Amino acid sequence: MNTKAVYAACLFAALNICTLSARAEADVTPQTYTYGTHLDIQKVLSMKQDATPACGIVNARMTYLDSQGKTQVLDYSKFADGCNEGN
Repeated sequence: MNTKAVYAACLFAALNICTLSARAEADVTPQTYTYGTHLDIQKVLSMKQDATPACGIVNARMTYLDSQGKTQVLDYSKFADGCNEGN
């Protein structure tokens, strides 16, 4: 077997793994955080927020694994990262 075929097979496998994880996240219904919401966070996978050039409240989303290994998505509000520059 030539090296080009091996490299192509490895690349194809890596792309399939990334695609599967993206599809798994898309199937999860986001939960909206409210005060007192019980959070079962084992590992944070990603954190995103709305882009804003100024300080203020933005919408954010955290994707994480719970203690059973299931992917969960949490929507919440937070101060933009730009608010920390004045401290």
